[in-house]
Amino acid sequence: MPSLPEPFVRRITPYLLSAALFIAIVPGASGQAEVEYERASSGTRWLEPSAPGGPLLKVLVEPSILGGTEVSLAEIEFAPTGDGTRPAHAHGSVEIFYVLSGVLDHVVNGESHLLSPGMVGIVRPGDRVSHGVRSHEPVRALVIWAPGGEVERIAPLVRERPIGS
Repeated sequence: MPSLPEPFVRRITPYLLSAALFIAIVPGASGQAEVEYERASSGTRWLEPSAPGGPLLKVLVEPSILGGTEVSLAEIEFAPTGDGTRPAHAHGSVEIFYVLSGVLDHVVNGESHLLSPGMVGIVRPGDRVSHGVRSHEPVRALVIWAPGGEVERIAPLVRERPIGS
């Protein structure tokens, strides 16, 4: 079978990736039955640290909102640590941080990356990651997990309360 010319492959690849992502996360795009989901929300719950200095998460998107497990989204706040980064850990999902305020020391597999507002930090499944605050104010960021499931893994380890309480 003849191969496609390299310039054509480079031009078409972003469109194929976009189509695959669309089919993966848009309800009904793959021809499956329409999924029930919330069209607007303020989130579902707060995950509060059980120990001082831990991150505070406001869970914005999880299966009860999305109607599926394709992705989870939370707003996370890290208080200034003063003593360096928190212990390293790993995730089973891709984890993407988008910094809203403060300066986050995003350490992936031992390599430090300082993220300021507007910057993105990425962690692949199995990477060891830790975070520290390199500003006097807390760091606020959006964190995306794809596929979802990390909220369910974290929830038993922290205190939980519903949004609005």
